[in-house]
Amino acid sequence: MSEQTDLPEAEPGARRIAVLGEMLELGDAAPQAHWDTGQEAGQLGVDIVIAVGEENAKQLALGAADAGADVAIVADNATATAFLEKILKPGDVVIIKGSRGGMRWQIAQALTGQPLTGILS
Repeated sequence: MSEQTDLPEAEPGARRIAVLGEMLELGDAAPQAHWDTGQEAGQLGVDIVIAVGEENAKQLALGAADAGADVAIVADNATATAFLEKILKPGDVVIIKGSRGGMRWQIAQALTGQPLTGILS
């Protein structure tokens, strides 16, 4: 995340939640890039970061926690969806981002009752 971005406004009392998946194909820079991304999410005012994946998801979460965000680490889209369904409150703003290969759009599809699609469907 190299450019400063304005986050959507949340209603008073609502939270900003970022579901961040691992960024694939970063090579040796991946751990630091994930930590930096989590850190920036926290600095931008994200209240909760849900990191989806494995080792690099841990780096996302560590960076976000260091910047003051609450964090959760989950293994996959289904677990992220189930977690969101438990914690979402009216007015919360959810931002979902990750590599195309992680198919994070499936989380949004599940939360909105749409059929889940894959990369080729």
